[in-house]
Amino acid sequence: MIRFRVQNYPRHRYNTDVTMSEQKKTRRQMLEEFVSKKPDDAFSRYGLAMECMNSGDPTAADQHFRALLQSNAEYVPAYLMYAQLLVRESRPAEARAVLSSGITAADKKGDQHARSEMETLLLELA
Repeated sequence: MIRFRVQNYPRHRYNTDVTMSEQKKTRRQMLEEFVSKKPDDAFSRYGLAMECMNSGDPTAADQHFRALLQSNAEYVPAYLMYAQLLVRESRPAEARAVLSSGITAADKKGDQHARSEMETLLLELA
């Protein structure tokens, strides 16, 4: 007969309290934490701006896009998305200015695809 040694594991092997509290946080809350820890991280700030935009908080999205472009002017994807937000908010003049800056940033990066998308939107606003 083979006997197995029974180890005395704690009743709950995993600390589920941390996992559960993390699961209760919304995507926006998690992104806000990332941004508070690293305010100049372009990817986190962009994600937060997009989350705010898509969840119906255009004021917060506007603030985050502005902060992103002030600290990371070379982050090309932000220009098009920010311009789209401004168009939705009936602010076409601001959208045109953002697109013009975005086209310049895309040229510097050599991103012809982004440049083309921004030019298309700019023509639609003319």
